[in-house]
Amino acid sequence: MLTFSHVSAGYGGVPVLHDISFEVSEGETVALFGHNGAGKTTLLRCAVGDVADIAGVVSYRQEAIAAGAVFRNTRRGIGFVPQGHNVFRDLTVRQNLTIAGLHQGEAQVEDIYRLFPILQERHGQLAGSLSGGQQQILALGMALMTRPSILLLDEPSTGLAPIIVRDVMNSLARINKETGTTVVIVEQNIPATLAIASRALVLKAGRLVFDGSARALERKESLWALF
Repeated sequence: MLTFSHVSAGYGGVPVLHDISFEVSEGETVALFGHNGAGKTTLLRCAVGDVADIAGVVSYRQEAIAAGAVFRNTRRGIGFVPQGHNVFRDLTVRQNLTIAGLHQGEAQVEDIYRLFPILQERHGQLAGSLSGGQQQILALGMALMTRPSILLLDEPSTGLAPIIVRDVMNSLARINKETGTTVVIVEQNIPATLAIASRALVLKAGRLVFDGSARALERKESLWALF
């Protein structure tokens, strides 16, 4: 579904990723781990065409991702939730969802409400007045308004309390199960993410050093040496 083939990338001539190759299959939930600066965010940005300095090929459904064409790439079915609560703070919950799904119509909003009842409860509330966890759920809902086949998330649990992290992770597991959406999640919270992931990737200094099942990574005694 999503394939990286010998991808190297960086910024202004400074390399960040080195010869990355892997494939994400339909319906998987893939966790991507690594220390700060390992290249995790850059990898996600490559997947949506948001890195200009790139070699190798990133492809989605066997068609190359065009660098510099983020809007066109996301219209193909790639949903991306960057780090932070990316919502329109001065608009209501429903307005946020409607703007995110301009090409989908009001029926899709109702589908999001069924998936996340809290958003229906707060539909008329300004997004900026929601809690951090609720804003993260709204950001997920906004990404789903585009009906993505694959959802890329960059550290969705950042700044959230443990109980809210659990709710966000449960939401991602439900999205995968109920909609069949493939999920790729970059996270620092390893235990919470491994609990919902079927597969794990580990980056170290811009190189892929582990690609295997989430359960295998959990059992790996030398786990922390990878980071």
